[in-house]
Amino acid sequence: MKPQKTIKSEGRISGRGLFGGKEAKVVFRPAPVDSGVVFVRTDIPEAVRINAVPANVAERSRRTTIKKGSVSIETIEHCMAAVNAMEIDNVVVEVDGPEMPAPDCSCAEYFKVLKRIGLVEQQASQKEFIIREPVSINAGDASIYALPYADDGLALTYDLDYGGHTGIGRQIFSCRVTPENFEKNLASARTFLLEAEAKQFRARGIGVHVSPRDLLVINSDGPIKNSYRFPNECVRHKIVDLIGDLALVGRAIKGRIVAYKSGHSLNQQLVRKLYESAQQQERIQKFGTDALLDISRIQKILPHRYPFLLVDKIVEIEGETRIKGIKNVSFNEQFFQGHFPGTPIMPGVLIVEAMAQVSGLLFAQRLELTGKLAVLLSMNNVKLRKSVVPGDQLILTAESIRLRKRTAQCRCKAMVGDALVAEAQIRFMLVDEEKA
Repeated sequence: MKPQKTIKSEGRISGRGLFGGKEAKVVFRPAPVDSGVVFVRTDIPEAVRINAVPANVAERSRRTTIKKGSVSIETIEHCMAAVNAMEIDNVVVEVDGPEMPAPDCSCAEYFKVLKRIGLVEQQASQKEFIIREPVSINAGDASIYALPYADDGLALTYDLDYGGHTGIGRQIFSCRVTPENFEKNLASARTFLLEAEAKQFRARGIGVHVSPRDLLVINSDGPIKNSYRFPNECVRHKIVDLIGDLALVGRAIKGRIVAYKSGHSLNQQLVRKLYESAQQQERIQKFGTDALLDISRIQKILPHRYPFLLVDKIVEIEGETRIKGIKNVSFNEQFFQGHFPGTPIMPGVLIVEAMAQVSGLLFAQRLELTGKLAVLLSMNNVKLRKSVVPGDQLILTAESIRLRKRTAQCRCKAMVGDALVAEAQIRFMLVDEEKA
């Protein structure tokens, strides 16, 4: 196993954000083992730390953004690509601004700064994730696949198909991700837009500070007032974006990724699946089970018992902010005897109860609330979207909206596979268990 690495000393970079155009200053700092990549928003009264993990990715168009509460850091993918390519495991990225700078509209400057600082090995083994089973994500005619790979390391293939646009055409590029390959063949590849897209962006007030000389704006004849650094610069930049998004897995990925017309949204969906698989692999290796909390530990926290304990295990916990649990729905459930004979459907109120129980396990992660009982106070925006039947596995998530000494509020979802079956915002009163 390779050792983990961080940077030797501080490094700085500054510039204007690509989408918002505001000036931002970035300071890279060394970080301890197992801390991963952590961004810190420093231009607000109280600095906010945001881990670069899939759970913190916000929904944005054409970029990757991380968010915690109301605080976000936009367009992190170029920075993350350089961090990933340099094989940096742990680093703190302090950002004085709402968006990462976009010098040159590539990630070359990020790579240069990190390479100039240099790396230092740490006293812990690098985390890695080996892709053992194929994973595929599809949306319309776009797709992305994660596949096992016989050789060591990460290999990428991207098929960029602009067959109807003569300025770009169809470009296919494959590479192995190494620092040397990245610096020589990828780092300087720039963001690109079609001329029509650029006009739409400017009409919406996005990127008005950049011109075709700053990034690639492409019409049917090729770049406007600019020229390609590589004949296939567009597909190379797509690979850069993909490398940046894959960094969110937080581990050295061993495998092969094949993408066709994929963008940040599809990349991020794949990353979430790989991240979950990596965590599951690590829990099984360490504990012999993928559960962070198994049923015996759940029973030590929740007072519920048969037939009303509706959480089988907890598989993810992110501090006090997010939790994921599993409820396996069996035909032997008591409620199926009467709901409904011949057409068994899990009552919606019990799905909501299962989400509430997972929320109670989240609140228990705060030491001062241990021993408190979460008593349901109110429910808002409850939606039951799909029936749950025997054989389904409910994936229950709760994200903390507000957590105080006496009250708490969560945003909850229940999924079966990729289908949303229920959602709600639930408020609780936190009371001493003996007073409940």
